[in-house]
Amino acid sequence: MPIFRWDQSWNPLRDLEREVDRLIQGVEFTVQGIRMPRQYPAVNIFELEHEFLITAELPGMQVQDLELTIANGLLTLKGHRDSPVVDNRDIPEERFRRRERTFGEWQRSISIPDRISDEHLSAEFNDGVLKIHLPKLEEELPRQIPVSSGE
Repeated sequence: MPIFRWDQSWNPLRDLEREVDRLIQGVEFTVQGIRMPRQYPAVNIFELEHEFLITAELPGMQVQDLELTIANGLLTLKGHRDSPVVDNRDIPEERFRRRERTFGEWQRSISIPDRISDEHLSAEFNDGVLKIHLPKLEEELPRQIPVSSGE
C-alpha cells in the first residue's frame, strides 16, 4: 500500500507520489510495518506416509520455464517469469502502482531429508501449481551380525 495518497493531486504531486512509492519498495522495511523479503516461490512441505510432498504456486508460468535439480541434499527450483502483458502489449515500468509479484529469473534451494529415494522422484505442474513427490526410502530393519570366536 502506498504511504502517500492525495485525493485531488495535480501531476507534479502524482509523479512525486509514484517516485516515493518506487523508492520505498526497494527498501526492506516500511513505516507501517516490517516488509521482509520473502523467498520465492513460497512452498509447502508435507510429510505423508510414503513420501514428502512439496507444493509451490507459480501463477503465470509454463512448464518449459521451470528447472528442478537435486544434489547434495538440496532440491533447487529455478525459473523465469515474463513481465505482465495486458491486451498483447507490455506494461511500461512507470505504469505500475504496486508490484508484488516477482518477474524475471528466480531460484530457490530447499534442504531435503536424506531418507528419500532419488531414483523415484517425480514432479507435475498443473494450473500453476508445482507438486514435487519425494518418495521415502524403505526403512531398514536392524539385522543381527553374527560374532564368531577368534580361535
